[in-house]
Amino acid sequence: MENLSFIVRTTAVGGHDLTKMLEEIPPLVVLADRDHDAMGNFLKAITFTDGPCVHLEDDVILCDNFFERISSIIADHPNDVIQFFSMRKDDLTIGTRYIPGSQFMMNQCFYLPEGMGKEIAEFWKTSPRQKEAAAPYDLLMADYFKTHRIKYLNWCPNLVDHEVCKSRIDPRRSSKRQSLTFIK
Repeated sequence: MENLSFIVRTTAVGGHDLTKMLEEIPPLVVLADRDHDAMGNFLKAITFTDGPCVHLEDDVILCDNFFERISSIIADHPNDVIQFFSMRKDDLTIGTRYIPGSQFMMNQCFYLPEGMGKEIAEFWKTSPRQKEAAAPYDLLMADYFKTHRIKYLNWCPNLVDHEVCKSRIDPRRSSKRQSLTFIK
């Protein structure tokens, strides 16, 4: 897919080393949160391009040949929302499958088809979640998908894993949020 973009969200201070990610993903755009506003940076990321886009967080571990593998999967499913990280037990028993959008969670690595990022950002403007703390962007996406009856494709084995680390958004979150199916 020629016009496929890749964006990683990070923090201006204390973010992860992105050297390997930049080497593996040649067209990667880095969006650093300089305002201590994770939700603002998320909205900036999903509206950065109106084209199809893979969104990553800076604390992921990429599988081998990530760029080629993810590009191939998206080429086969260009109109689907695709989740490339999850921690669901069904990942082990069922594998790749469509899941109701209302169950969307975890924003470590996902793909949005053309135009959808801006639609989600517009949806945010009237979302009651604006009053919630800790940047509930996965919940915002679940609300949007539920409202628009969108299912997403949960890909297994997952193409990324989550580093064992403390969340910079909410340090109370468990540091043990790892994929059940990731294979390096």
